[in-house]
Amino acid sequence: MDSLITAAGRALAAGDPFGALNRVALREDAPALALRGIAMAQLGDLARAKALLKRAGRSFGLREPVARARCIVAEAEIALVSRDLGWPPKALDAARATLEAHGDRVNAAHARTLAIRRLLLIGRLGEAEKLLAGFTSAPLPPALEAARALAIGGIALRRLQSEPARAAFARAREAARRAGIAALAAEVEAAAQILEAPAAQFISGGIPRSLDLAEVAALLASQDFIVDACRNVVRQAGTAVPLATRPVLFALARCLAEAWPEDASRQTLLTRAFRAKEADESHRARLRVEIGRLRAALQGLARIDATRRGFVLKPHRAGAVVVLAQPLEEPHADVLALLADGEAWSSSALALALDTSQRNMQRMLEALAAAGRIQSFGKARARRWLTPPVPGFPTSLLLPAPPSDG
Repeated sequence: MDSLITAAGRALAAGDPFGALNRVALREDAPALALRGIAMAQLGDLARAKALLKRAGRSFGLREPVARARCIVAEAEIALVSRDLGWPPKALDAARATLEAHGDRVNAAHARTLAIRRLLLIGRLGEAEKLLAGFTSAPLPPALEAARALAIGGIALRRLQSEPARAAFARAREAARRAGIAALAAEVEAAAQILEAPAAQFISGGIPRSLDLAEVAALLASQDFIVDACRNVVRQAGTAVPLATRPVLFALARCLAEAWPEDASRQTLLTRAFRAKEADESHRARLRVEIGRLRAALQGLARIDATRRGFVLKPHRAGAVVVLAQPLEEPHADVLALLADGEAWSSSALALALDTSQRNMQRMLEALAAAGRIQSFGKARARRWLTPPVPGFPTSLLLPAPPSDG
């Protein structure tokens, strides 16, 4: 490899894309195309970067598998940054296997980190942890060590483990300092700030209070009867009753929990669960049926007794009854939670991350856009959605993981 290619590679590793372009901007050979692509990605021109890397990969061909695999890894990073979560993960896995087989430990570790970050975005924590366990104990360059620590911290955040997350971000901060890359240091600081930001609302006796991540974890470990509106689960002392697929039952459970220790009136329950302003006999009959179903679902945790006004929740075990809710509750808060990272997302990526259909996601995006909450640019498949992060938005660490997660 000639000296200009070597110098350009060193400039990119140090986060100096202009220095790299000064050396290879006019060259059309495969190594130069690849370096130009990475430089353009660092400068934010992702479309041109993607095109350059594809050209480089084709130029390297099958005779240079390691160089071609490196181009695929760079393409995967661009896909991740542009939130193209539908980019084929098998291509990245194959490139990582090629790099590992040829002894390119550093780029293989980078590919592994990218795969973990993608899995975190779509809520597959079990798979992310398995990939993370595959890291060797050998030391990595500071930038990669920071990325690995960020991945560890991200998993800990989603598991609501505040102290492991804090320790991981401290390691990431130190590694980013040694790497001397300003963008990486900013990413670490942004991730670490989540630990201090409001993670949820605690509602007891109708009075809301903000909780940080450590307080959320402490609440979930307590003996309290918790109606968790972040994940649509009712839980107490290690027992959980998922109600994500039964929205009417969850709405009734939350209404009863917010009224505790008093009863909730039938009119309030009808309004909250069925949105019935004027209740007739059919609504009251349906309420009796749904309360019976909720009794059956919660039979291991609580009773639901009828009163003259309505119904009252009576947990079997001691402890308060509380509601755990998103820090800012509004329609489609889960979409806003993802868009709050400041990146531009495609509708297909949002649908994948939230485990819903693309048509349903499109309806939610159009509703938010009509309300002025988000904006888009581009057309057709190139259309992207984004919103600037605003304090108080629900954070992605409280987004529910798909039911299949390990």
